[in-house]
Amino acid sequence: MSRLCRDISAFLESEGFANSVQDIGGSAVISAKSACGDIRNILPISIISESAQDAEAYSDSLAECVKDIEGKLIIITEDRWNRQQEMMKARLLAHLERFTSLYARNCEIRRIDKPTAAAFLQACHSYGDASCRYRYGMFLKRHTGHLARSGGLPPGTLVAVAEFSNARRWIKNGQEIRSYEWTRYASLPGVRISGGMGRMLKHFINETAPDDIMSYADLEWSEGNAYEQLGFVAEGIKEPVTFTVDALWRRCPVRPGMTGGAGMADGAEVRYFRNFGSRKYRLKLTDYK
Repeated sequence: MSRLCRDISAFLESEGFANSVQDIGGSAVISAKSACGDIRNILPISIISESAQDAEAYSDSLAECVKDIEGKLIIITEDRWNRQQEMMKARLLAHLERFTSLYARNCEIRRIDKPTAAAFLQACHSYGDASCRYRYGMFLKRHTGHLARSGGLPPGTLVAVAEFSNARRWIKNGQEIRSYEWTRYASLPGVRISGGMGRMLKHFINETAPDDIMSYADLEWSEGNAYEQLGFVAEGIKEPVTFTVDALWRRCPVRPGMTGGAGMADGAEVRYFRNFGSRKYRLKLTDYK
């Protein structure tokens, strides 16, 4: 059993979640009973590959393992666990149905500046901030309903952030199409906002009147069900990306032509990791072909 697997199992025990570890397809998978009583699975992934080629082979074996895991699954990679541990712990508990519950109707949305968005996303999103044109914050306005599940968050708390790109424009059958990318959405770790993504999307549409919006679901985290519920249609898979991971657990994409630890300090300890790719989604708001 890897150190990562032991650490996650011990954390779950400390939070009152009895768990067991089983071998599925050569990988250790943790199973734990959620707060709702059903079994949830956790796949810890250690960063062990010493080359991009090894990372590709390892990724392929993990993908086969994922196919054999039944029920709900969350993937925890070693770099995320060590570099963003509090966020990952909160996500893990939310996977087991222990979270603060809020309603989007009890929040208000307004524009926020880059420093505010960047600070929030650095703490709450796996990839941090992104280059964008539009930044929105969702702020808690009031509590209704399940006060005990509100987590004691005071009104005015920034609970979610969304970012959208500027428009890309092209001509289709003589009609100008303005397409935007939804680049980021994150809520506070351990907080689930019922209707949060939908309300952010509606607010952006009302402000900009786009012809279409595209986004990507990172398959390390999600199959993209949330996008489908909002009316987005899948358009294919974006190929997995290979990263170098340094001694501080920072990811850096491997660019064509890079060799060894290119871009890293001399003598730095470097490992490689290939993610699971992304699924591309598009929401058409104008009828065009």
